[in-house]
Amino acid sequence: MKNETRANLIKQGAIWAFILVELAFFSIAGEFLSVTETAFMDFDNMLLLLKQSAPIGIIALGMTIIMINGNIDLSVGATFALAAIVLLDSMTWPFMQTLGNWAIPLAWLFALATGVVLGAISGLIVWKTGVDAFIVTLGSMLGYRGLVFMYNGEQPTSHLNWTLVDFAEAQFLGLHTATWFLLGAAILLWLLMTRTVHGRNAYAIGNNRDAAVNAGIRVGPHFLWNFMLIGFLAALSAVVFYSESGSVNPNDGMLYELWAITAVVLGGTKLSGGYGSIISTLGGVIAIQLLRKGLGHIGADTETVNLVIGLILIAVLFLDRQLNRKGKEELRT
Repeated sequence: MKNETRANLIKQGAIWAFILVELAFFSIAGEFLSVTETAFMDFDNMLLLLKQSAPIGIIALGMTIIMINGNIDLSVGATFALAAIVLLDSMTWPFMQTLGNWAIPLAWLFALATGVVLGAISGLIVWKTGVDAFIVTLGSMLGYRGLVFMYNGEQPTSHLNWTLVDFAEAQFLGLHTATWFLLGAAILLWLLMTRTVHGRNAYAIGNNRDAAVNAGIRVGPHFLWNFMLIGFLAALSAVVFYSESGSVNPNDGMLYELWAITAVVLGGTKLSGGYGSIISTLGGVIAIQLLRKGLGHIGADTETVNLVIGLILIAVLFLDRQLNRKGKEELRT
């Protein structure tokens, strides 16, 4: 038991060690290769990095729970875009305009409800049909993206509300509003996964679904709640981001599902389910953002950034597979 606990601590600490390596590397490399005069570890630069991590980060936290379950959700990017359109477009509706700033919480509610409903559709199909979540959410991704284009064609949806902008750009204790949403979501989901029956059931189902069923866990409803949760979080991410932006394009949110999955895997969550950590996923999100920002700091282009992150992801997956294989061999002996 002690060896297992030690192994888990090492796994969860690996991503934070990697972050320290990134900070050291880009700080040193930036002294010689930086394309700006600002130091990489400038305090304002780090605060901005955390703010920029929020949109993907909030989604990645929900993806962690889905993947611990042994599932995956490829529709989060399209859900993000559709919730954003509902948020901004609803504020232009005649009855909403008569409410003044009171329309803001109602618009948030419409957007969040959109995410919950879309997540519920995917979860219900997975539950009632038994079709693999990868296939279901692949179809959902295409269908929801189609709704995005049907809603407003190729044109962007725009509505800039300065009260919303002031709220989104506000800082409390030095941290931006988006950062507080990310940290708040991380704390609540960590409590959900470590202090509740729902969290324990998520790990049990991911470890062995048949055993979970035999133990009396209602797997189908459990899946449904988790897909509704990730739909809510994708919509929350849109609310946080577009409160400041004020304009959403139909293609916004594309590849968000891949970035979220990458962050979750870098944080140590198994693709096969049964193991993962909310806090480590937060580390994975920060690590990716550090890579993107750090490589840009020393003059790398977008293609190079994607290549480096892709190679690191492959290396992490290979290492995880080798460690799992070694662990299984030790159990047999």
